[in-house]
Amino acid sequence: MTMDRERVLRDAAELLSRNANATQDEIARAAGISRATLHRHFAGRDALVRALEELAIRQLEEALDRARTDEGPAREALRRLVAESEPIAAFMAFLFTENQLFENGATNAGWERVDARIHALFQRGQEAGEFRIDLTPAWLTEAFHSLVAGGAWAVQAGKTAARDYPYMVSELLLGGVTRQDRPQDRPREPSKETRT
Repeated sequence: MTMDRERVLRDAAELLSRNANATQDEIARAAGISRATLHRHFAGRDALVRALEELAIRQLEEALDRARTDEGPAREALRRLVAESEPIAAFMAFLFTENQLFENGATNAGWERVDARIHALFQRGQEAGEFRIDLTPAWLTEAFHSLVAGGAWAVQAGKTAARDYPYMVSELLLGGVTRQDRPQDRPREPSKETRT
């Protein structure tokens, strides 16, 4: 019997999204295979996590494609991206906490591709005057990842309804990133009494 690698990875991702400390035995059971079969294809947790990382990158790139981040107003593109990321948010939260992904400062080139696309969305919004320019696109990209992971954790912990995830993540992110031109948001001029 041949193993469907993609299905095993998706089953492992689903389990680890709910239980980051699941054992190899539990992962194998969730995938409907023996531990020996799992080990033959993924020699230990590190190898499995590396394969899951590749799956996550592919899924996030697909979410970016579906979100059409280079089309229309950047605010709407960001909302689409948050909505498209929802199905893999818990999986992303799991990977976000896996220390071995960043051993010795080595980062998978796939993350760099993903980050470059999200960075470009924030930069486009800044250039169009939609987003604040005092926060770098690199920082906003990290904020995006953190809010996606945080939203997933809140849903898993029962602190937030799953149906509220897209709205809450989008609105918090947009509330911080949107350029405000209201008088109360501009730096104040010194009062006449303090002018020299």
